[in-house]
Amino acid sequence: MSTKAALFQLGFRPFYALAAVFAVVAVAIWLSAFAGFSSTGVYLHSVIWHSHEMLFGFSVAVIAGFLLTAVRNWTGLATPTGPALAALAALWLLGRVLLITGPAPLAAIADVLFLPTLAVAVAIPILRSKNVRNYKVIAVLVALATCNGIFHLAIQGVLPAWLSRATVFAAIDILVILLAIVAGRVVPAFTRNAVATSNPRSEPWLEVVVFLSMSVVVATTLTSGTWTPNSPLLAGLFLVVATGHALRLALWNPLQTIHKPLLWMMPAAYSWIAFAFVLRALAVTHVVAPSAWIHAVTMGAVSGFMIAMMMRSSLGHTGRDLVASRSDMVAFVFVQLAAIARITGSITAGESYRYWIVASGLIWVLAFGLFTARYLPMLGRSRVDE
Repeated sequence: MSTKAALFQLGFRPFYALAAVFAVVAVAIWLSAFAGFSSTGVYLHSVIWHSHEMLFGFSVAVIAGFLLTAVRNWTGLATPTGPALAALAALWLLGRVLLITGPAPLAAIADVLFLPTLAVAVAIPILRSKNVRNYKVIAVLVALATCNGIFHLAIQGVLPAWLSRATVFAAIDILVILLAIVAGRVVPAFTRNAVATSNPRSEPWLEVVVFLSMSVVVATTLTSGTWTPNSPLLAGLFLVVATGHALRLALWNPLQTIHKPLLWMMPAAYSWIAFAFVLRALAVTHVVAPSAWIHAVTMGAVSGFMIAMMMRSSLGHTGRDLVASRSDMVAFVFVQLAAIARITGSITAGESYRYWIVASGLIWVLAFGLFTARYLPMLGRSRVDE
């Protein structure tokens, strides 16, 4: 099978490849702009571009690759492959390019179109198979698409400007909800299958607390421009979320996987969620800067979990042994170190702030550079067992 045919054989192949390369390129562009050497394009500028692209560019690409592959397994029905998958990947890529080159209206249209298109591609097999358990996945994609649409309307002045910031924060929380849904399925299952003596479990009441409190967080974030909740009350909500995620993780017996790196990476990344919401509670009471919790979530939790999942599913779906290589472990640790450096910069501030930011970005580039070097060739080739 040709490289082109293999690349569009299944959703994870083109989207993991695009996400990995974009993770390197986008942060390199951001570092250059941060240092004053270049700009981030003609439409979105500086931090706005960086925030949007790491959420609706990088993270959404990983989500697309995962869901287009997983939904096929969940439902037993086909998801886009071949020319249809190539067109979907091209739409994502068009959005990334136009956000830098412009024109702004076309950039917004291309970018906004991707998530609804992905939602339809995922919804068709889920609805046809009456796979009720995964209706929530469709809802998450619709919520993300709505946030992105509102973001662009706010940036262009059609809606109040504060909504651009609110929808970015809401999108972060929606990503956490999706991560929690996926982690709640795969982490206990992987642990149970790999370690016979383990007993990972979940508590229905705790699941209700976690997802209900997260939904309240999203609603509060989206309305933050119209009312300001009492800071101690909001801090209490964030601590409830942190406690819920910590208890949830503890029930999965993550220490049982300590000798299996490809397994412990995911619970290790998930553990950042609890820490991030503690930081968020401290941020609303003005103890730490908000950027600390933002990067604990986006870099430590979301990106850490994503790179671990990309490794495992890439190996499994290309017919390779589910064993982490040395470069895999280094890449994952580098993502964690990048998060630590970024949070340290947020907390210490002062004259060293810029150095921490640059160090974090460079470590991130190295992490995804390692991933790209190892996985890009296998994503473009047929399964080794075919």
